[in-house]
Amino acid sequence: MQLFVKNKKVESCLSFTLNLQRQRAAGCRIAVSILLLSLLSPLFSYAQKEPEYDEISVSFNVEGIGITEMPAVIRNEVVYLPITDVFDFLKIKNNPSPGFESVSGFFINRQATYLVDRVNHRILYQKKVFTLNLDDLIRTETNLYLKSDYFGEVFGLYCTFNFRSLSVTLKTKFELPAIREMRQEQMRKNISHLKGENKADTVIGRDYPFFRFGMADWSVNTIEQVQGWNDVRLNLGLGATLAGGETKVLINYDNNERFTQRQQYYLWRFVNNDNHAFRQIMAGTISTQSISSIYAPVVGAQLTNTPTTYRRSFGSYTLSDYTEPNWIVELYVNNVLVDYVKSDASGFFLFEVPLVYGNSDVKLRFYGPGGEERMKLQNITIPFNFLPQKEFEYTVSTGTVEDGSNNLFSRVNFNYGVDRHITVGSGIEYFSSVTSGKSMPFLNTSLSLTSSLLFSGEYVYGVRSKGVLNYRFPSNLQFEINYSKYDKDQRAINTNFLEDRKAVISMPFHFGNSTIYSRFTINQLVLPATKYIMSDLLLSGSILGVSVNSSTYALYTDPFPPYIYGNLSLSFRFPTGFVVTPQTQYDYNQKKVIFVKCEFEKQLFGHGYLDMIYEKDFINNVNNYQIGLRYEFSFAQTSASVRRDNNITSFVQSANGSLMFDGRTNYLGTDNRPSVGKGGIIIVPFLDLNCNGRRDKGEPKAYGLNFTINDGRIERDNRDTTIRIFDLEPYVTYTIELDRNSFDNISWQIKKSTISVFIDPNQFKLIQIPIAVVGEVSGTVYLSENNSKKGQGRIIVCFYRSDDSSLAASTLTEADGFFSFLGLAPGSYVARIDTAQLRRLYMTSSPIALPVNILQNKDGYVVDGLDFVLQSLKSDTSALPEKVGEQRTVPAEKPQIVEEKVVLPQQVVEEKVVPPPQIVKEKVVPAPPPIINTEGSCIVTYNEKRKGYVLQISSCITLKKANSVAIKANKISGLKTFVETADIPSIGRRYRVFIGLFKTREDAIVFCHQFDFDL
Repeated sequence: MQLFVKNKKVESCLSFTLNLQRQRAAGCRIAVSILLLSLLSPLFSYAQKEPEYDEISVSFNVEGIGITEMPAVIRNEVVYLPITDVFDFLKIKNNPSPGFESVSGFFINRQATYLVDRVNHRILYQKKVFTLNLDDLIRTETNLYLKSDYFGEVFGLYCTFNFRSLSVTLKTKFELPAIREMRQEQMRKNISHLKGENKADTVIGRDYPFFRFGMADWSVNTIEQVQGWNDVRLNLGLGATLAGGETKVLINYDNNERFTQRQQYYLWRFVNNDNHAFRQIMAGTISTQSISSIYAPVVGAQLTNTPTTYRRSFGSYTLSDYTEPNWIVELYVNNVLVDYVKSDASGFFLFEVPLVYGNSDVKLRFYGPGGEERMKLQNITIPFNFLPQKEFEYTVSTGTVEDGSNNLFSRVNFNYGVDRHITVGSGIEYFSSVTSGKSMPFLNTSLSLTSSLLFSGEYVYGVRSKGVLNYRFPSNLQFEINYSKYDKDQRAINTNFLEDRKAVISMPFHFGNSTIYSRFTINQLVLPATKYIMSDLLLSGSILGVSVNSSTYALYTDPFPPYIYGNLSLSFRFPTGFVVTPQTQYDYNQKKVIFVKCEFEKQLFGHGYLDMIYEKDFINNVNNYQIGLRYEFSFAQTSASVRRDNNITSFVQSANGSLMFDGRTNYLGTDNRPSVGKGGIIIVPFLDLNCNGRRDKGEPKAYGLNFTINDGRIERDNRDTTIRIFDLEPYVTYTIELDRNSFDNISWQIKKSTISVFIDPNQFKLIQIPIAVVGEVSGTVYLSENNSKKGQGRIIVCFYRSDDSSLAASTLTEADGFFSFLGLAPGSYVARIDTAQLRRLYMTSSPIALPVNILQNKDGYVVDGLDFVLQSLKSDTSALPEKVGEQRTVPAEKPQIVEEKVVLPQQVVEEKVVPPPQIVKEKVVPAPPPIINTEGSCIVTYNEKRKGYVLQISSCITLKKANSVAIKANKISGLKTFVETADIPSIGRRYRVFIGLFKTREDAIVFCHQFDFDL
């Protein structure tokens, strides 16, 4: 609010109050503003007449865009809004005239031009004339305000003003340019996200060290029978980087088996997804996806251009299987964790696997609650393989099968995306142990016949033909038909089937908060002498919080009658922490129960669990009892149990965990989950005292950094502020969003808040986050009129770096003239009023510039008391300078509008020190006095010969022109000038004009910006 005060003390109080008004919440702003409005009385006035309106700040809210603070004028509780500010916020084209006599532009469409004319009291819009009253427009020194009703009446921008909350809400039926830009930007972000193109302030890419050790997994499992045998199994997994590639080694030991190479696993993999020809190179124990039945590891090499990234295609495929009850099952597609579920009371689990482009290496990891068999891998196959249109992928594999005979294996396959819905492929497989034909060429295809109908087919010469047809109805009813026919003489696949026919129908049922998944499967196997028919009906889900699984199986072999039995499993979770899981198996042929099991589980001590299990096998008359205790430490999972099988007692113990190491930060950590193959991030925030973006000696760590990341497990070290993120998938780019409001000290600022990090396997990425410690400057801009001063709002104050005169920052003054800016890095600056605005307002500033020095301090640095006084040139023409030998007449009331053309001298070349103002044809008033030149740069150097700082003001081709410039500059400034010769490579000889001397660099820069040299 613009007020007139009698003394400095009251003025400072109101300035401070208005500064708080800008920062506090709406409620505080309401109270302060109402108080200020109540103070509008003759007590706060100068000798001149008090204005009929009050300038304040209001909250301007536009649906779909957001809220901003905006200046406004209140007259008789009616709000007037600044035309240029409103249209700038809405991204509507507007051009204010000098002196804010009018505003013109176009509204959304270029054909919809408008003119707000203050002189003639009217608005011209789309060939319509809206006549205004004398008080519908208010012009101030810095803006033109329009009564808010006219924004709705003329432009359809309906504004509602709330006097109590000092807020304006704008509603419109039009799609404003600002909303359109936001929508388009969001669409671009969504497209970039789908393509994996995340925009970030900082990008941290791949590391390729020759050797770096990072992760290790370990497990110990023992079984000891009283007066019987014992079994000890040790597993050690090592993860490192070797020659820039991921290296995994798994060492397995069992005291009951001979230690052989076949039991061990080792793989070196080099990944570069940017190399379209060779994205993955692997050596060691490779995954073959073979047609032939291979039951031993294949050691060799593999080359492919399939990327490791997860590329979502369309549709999904249902995968289901059985494991142990209540185990956690993780689904990995191409080594990327896609989903995880917990198996139900019978061990059944179900995944909706998203179809991906390219070959899908699908793996399942199983985590048992007891820890004795905590992890095992299972490879499964998705029959559908789609590629983007015109994309070609290949995989070449070769190696030796460790089956004792050293049989040779090799496979080459190619796939090509004909279009988005058709992918074709071919290849050949060679296996030296196949007696029916070592070479097996094959063809395959995947078709998307409709959005819900998928087909996949494969033909292997001399071995097999198979096809899969899958259809999903809108109701999620899904059926699938599988058919395979085997060559009767083939020996590649270890089976004696001639045909394999299978049909699956599945559908989920929803009622209330419960969901039941149903599946019916029938499978017919054709053998040379007989046929087998197997079917099962599955119902699995949760009803009223109880996990339920019912499975019924039937087996029919001609000429025997069918054998039918069923399983029923339930799981009850009680509020006391007890989990009871009863299971039973019923033989429909014998009409009796043949097996029962009941498990009791109770959570203890937060991370401990007590298990009690009873099993009864009625067919073999076997009773089993087990009691066990498992506990999850931060570094390992442990378990111990005692099992009694009839007359045999066994003791089972297990422990497993992992180690994580980073040599650069000397970090050695532990975890109770596997770590080999995964990556991590180490974040070290520090105070960047000199704001150079890197950590220098003596810069301390910073406490309190908050951030978000879309995956991983976060651990904070309160001893040294280090933050670590674990369990990140390799070859994936993660985005870290830093919270700019993490710190209580407002001088601690985060300049780059979005970081994109590529995760390397078996490594920690070290990220040092610079927290810039910035300075704050403040002051007041006054307007001098009739020998009195008042605060002037909406004035642009600029801060220029002293070393190169570049613009560092700018800010706007409040309604009372106060300005404050927080964000200047330590260094020397020059503060001054924006030159372009001064010209537009016909004003001068005193002083023209003020030096500002920001010192390094961990708590920030404050410079205040930067005061400027503005004086209007409209009433005082004596301040207008006149060029030598030139006379001008300045009208007393309205400045004469002239059209002035400026012609540059031909001798002046592109190398310039203080460039002239941009030359355009426009209506201007007579030139204002020399003021700061915001477009130019000041070239200041220290002259050893003259022992001081000098300012270069020109560079000319000829010596004659340089001498002429020096003489003119000497007459205008009164300072000594001189000319020096410089030979510039690729340009030639130049004659540079200097002016000086100056005691300091700051004095030279301030002088430079006081004058626009017209030489």
